[in-house]
Amino acid sequence: MPLTATQINLAKPSDKPYKLYDSHGMFLQVSMSGRKYWRMKYRFAGKEKLLAIGVYPEVSLKDARLTRERARKLLIDGIDPSHEKQSKRRISELAAENSFEAVANEYMKVKLEGFSFTHIDRTTRAIKRDLMPALGKRPVSEITAPELLTILRKVEKRGAVETANRIKQVAGQIFRFAIATGRAERDVSVDLKGALKNPKKSHFAAITNPREVVLLMKSIWAYDATPVVSAALRLSPLLFCRPGELRHMEWTEVNWQLRRIELPAEKMKIGEPLVIPLSNQAIQILKDLHPHTGHGKYIFPSARGAGRPMSINAVRLALRSMGYDNETMTPHGFRAMARTLLDEVLGYRVEYIEQQLGHAVKDANGRAYNRTKHLKQRAEMMQRWSDFLVCQ
Repeated sequence: MPLTATQINLAKPSDKPYKLYDSHGMFLQVSMSGRKYWRMKYRFAGKEKLLAIGVYPEVSLKDARLTRERARKLLIDGIDPSHEKQSKRRISELAAENSFEAVANEYMKVKLEGFSFTHIDRTTRAIKRDLMPALGKRPVSEITAPELLTILRKVEKRGAVETANRIKQVAGQIFRFAIATGRAERDVSVDLKGALKNPKKSHFAAITNPREVVLLMKSIWAYDATPVVSAALRLSPLLFCRPGELRHMEWTEVNWQLRRIELPAEKMKIGEPLVIPLSNQAIQILKDLHPHTGHGKYIFPSARGAGRPMSINAVRLALRSMGYDNETMTPHGFRAMARTLLDEVLGYRVEYIEQQLGHAVKDANGRAYNRTKHLKQRAEMMQRWSDFLVCQ
């Protein structure tokens, strides 16, 4: 007599497993722990076999019977239900292994090692924010150029033309990685040559007029924000490192005794370590911030959790709130501001400035300066720069 839902629900565990039979070989096995498993006994090629259908109540009585009937139809067609189930599982596993998401994750793990934090962060965001949602579950070999173009058009429509072109480039790198690892035959991004708008070539907006710089610094010091954002905003002009380098700074990189921040090569765009001498003003800002974030990894942790750095837009949004739009001043613009005024107003040698900016600078013999070259002069320059900015 077929089982009922009431019988199944009333079935209690015993001192040994037992079975409740339904029909056509299907039964419910009740374990000593009380777990209930659907099974179907059948014969194939003269041998008795067992098909695992699922666990109750995740698989209801109705669903278990539907699975049983599909298995019976397979048997009529001369197909072993257990073998068919294994084949489908393997196909599903292969599809997951060859999905865009799987290939992209492997690409990030293998190919991004050794790049700067800024490059890794920008590439990772392009993959996870723009490519993964639409393409993640798709087999990488089946993705078409129109599919990719649809994603890029959405990015273009939000005004991020340069970002759209960068995402296309990243997608191409992933497709080529898939080709190299035998999971795709071609890079469909090459079919989109000329399909996107050309990004406008422009420099990051920066204030370089001394009088306007005075007003900017007064606004920065008067700006009311969280301790993290305030410190990042105030240190941005004093240190004039790249925004990505600033927000990824860690407390272990602060050398209090030598009064400097020591950034490792893997965080730098040119792949060389950088020493940032700290002025009195910068030291004080860090000391004031330390009680708030010194217990964690990052000097400027995210408001959403200390395990990751501050948002890439935190300083930019602070500038916007102060009334400086994207065409007037940007976080990256502090570098241009320092480059111009240290040279034209304070009269420092270009090689000191360029080296402190983290640019590749070579001596008269064509050799790259090491990270401590001109360190004494650069430390004096950084202190005078802070005095110029803060003490006016």
